[in-house]
Amino acid sequence: MAGSVFTFGEVALRLVLALICGGLIGLNRDLHHKGAGMRTFGLVALATAGVTVGTLELPGTDPDNIGRVLQGVFAGIGFLGAGVIVRRVASGRVTGLTTAAAIWFVAGLAVLCGLGNYPLVALLLGLAIALLVGGRSVERLAERLFGRLEDEDRGAGPPGH
Repeated sequence: MAGSVFTFGEVALRLVLALICGGLIGLNRDLHHKGAGMRTFGLVALATAGVTVGTLELPGTDPDNIGRVLQGVFAGIGFLGAGVIVRRVASGRVTGLTTAAAIWFVAGLAVLCGLGNYPLVALLLGLAIALLVGGRSVERLAERLFGRLEDEDRGAGPPGH
């Protein structure tokens, strides 16, 4: 990488870390039999980190241009996430929201990998895994303690409203 801001090793570290982060979150989705899994999340993370590092590598890149590139990435990721959200006609329930949020989260995590913010990456990854692994147990405990709210009680209203 002639004239590169980063060494090859630093770029490789940032990309591999993003791939690992995306893969771990995707593995959780795979284990829950969701449509987007380890490969999808890994590709999202790798591409997002790659675009981030690549943008930083451009000669004379100013922060405004980096911000514009990241806005485009997140807009595209939003469309990808929207593709996994489905409204089930029979039950009127919406599914895929956690997977969509996880896709967006992984893109953000990959940006931080691309920027080299390793402590924040570690903290966010740990918190996300704890939430994905333990969150359902906490929800079940809360339902046992407080009862389950119906959709109308949550403000969602019946299907079609």
